[in-house]
Amino acid sequence: MTSFFDSFLFTWILLPALIFFARIMDMSLDTLRIIMIGRGRKGLVALFGFVEVTIWLLVARQVITHLPNVACFFAYSGGFAAGNYVGMWIEERLAVRYQLVRMMVQSGKVLVDALKKNGYGVTLVEAKGAVGAVDLIYTIVIRSKVQDLVGLIETHQPKVFYTIEDVRYVSEGAAPAEKKSRLAHLFSKN
Repeated sequence: MTSFFDSFLFTWILLPALIFFARIMDMSLDTLRIIMIGRGRKGLVALFGFVEVTIWLLVARQVITHLPNVACFFAYSGGFAAGNYVGMWIEERLAVRYQLVRMMVQSGKVLVDALKKNGYGVTLVEAKGAVGAVDLIYTIVIRSKVQDLVGLIETHQPKVFYTIEDVRYVSEGAAPAEKKSRLAHLFSKN
């Protein structure tokens, strides 16, 4: 009589499924750990790293122990891929709340007026670019509003050159406030 751990159900279905879901957890924690490194959250980085490596060691041991079982290989690889996807999904929900949008245009008056009219705080700096005088326009927005802002920019200044960057901390100013979830409070410093 064979034990449950030697059965077809365990070897070809349950074990690969456990490996798959453990890898999703491992890779999701890896993503969170990287986010927390950027935010300076040393305690969470250490905790996530410890749990991540523990899961990885347990999973790698099972894959090596069951070398002839190709289902374990595919579960490991599939869990890695799915874990990256889940990690990116989590990152989108925990990401830096504010974005700096920097625009460079030949003449920024029309764009500045449109941004102000729509409630955006704006800073205009006159500068000299490679082809002459340019206006640098800066605004800080909540990440969820970036696409609205980009649409407004492209409507009023179709040939604008712009960059978007994460802002780690905003002290005060004209950036619109957004209510934080309890989960976001746990993972951010601002």
